[in-house]
Amino acid sequence: MQQKVIIAKNLYYTYETGNKRVEALKGVDFSVDNGEIFGFIGPNGAGKTTTIKLLLGILISKNGELAIFDKSPSNSNTRQTVGYMPEIANYYRYLTPVELLIMYGNIFGIDKDLLHKRIKILLELVDLEEVANRLMRTFSKGMMQKVSFAQALINDPDLLILDEPTGGLDPVSRKRMRGVIQDLKEKGKTIFFSSHELSEVELVSDRIGILHKGQLLAVGSAKDLLGEKEEGQSLESYFLKMIEERV
Repeated sequence: MQQKVIIAKNLYYTYETGNKRVEALKGVDFSVDNGEIFGFIGPNGAGKTTTIKLLLGILISKNGELAIFDKSPSNSNTRQTVGYMPEIANYYRYLTPVELLIMYGNIFGIDKDLLHKRIKILLELVDLEEVANRLMRTFSKGMMQKVSFAQALINDPDLLILDEPTGGLDPVSRKRMRGVIQDLKEKGKTIFFSSHELSEVELVSDRIGILHKGQLLAVGSAKDLLGEKEEGQSLESYFLKMIEERV
C-alpha cells in the first residue's frame, strides 16, 4: 500500500475577529501519497493559505485530523522533514543568497561542510550562482522566487510545500522549475503546491484538489477530472465552469 505523507480528515478552521466568525475550511478531506505531486487550486479566499498554515503547524485546527508522516504538523521531527516556499519571498534584503541559506542551514543544524556543498548545488540548480554574493535588495521578484525555492530545499526535505512557486518567473525559468519539480519527484520527494497558474498545475501534477469557499469540490488527476473532455477544454475551463456553477 502506498504510504500517505499527508492525511487530512474532516478538517475545519474558523477565524474569529471580534463578534465575526469566518469559516475558512468546512470539512476538508484529502490525502497525498509518497512521491506524488499534488496541485491545490481555488479562487482567492477559498482556504488554500489556511490549509498550508495548518500543514505547517502555524495554525491548529480544533476539529478534524491532520497528519504529516503520521505525526502532528507541529511536531519538531516533522518540521525537519518539510521544506516551505512562501508565496511572497519576504526575506531580509541586506543579505546575500549565500548568507540567507547559511542562516536557514544553521537553523536546521546542518553540518558546516555539508551546508556549503549543498548551497553551491542549490544556487546552480536555481541559476543564481553568478549572483550568490550579491545583496538581495537588488534582486527582481523572479530572482527572489529562485532564492526562496533554494531556501525550501536547504534541509533536503521529504515533503515540499510550495505556495505559488512559479509566480514572477519568466517562461524559461518556469519550464526549468517544472523540470526541477519533476526531478525531485523522481528522487522520491513529495510535493504539495498551491497555484493560480492552472496550466502549470495541469502540466506537473499527478493529482489536483479544487477548493472553493472552504470545501473541496473535487480531487483527481487532470485526466480524471476532465473525463471525456470537449475539444479544446482545459483544466482552466473546467475549473471556471465548476466555480461558476456554485456562485
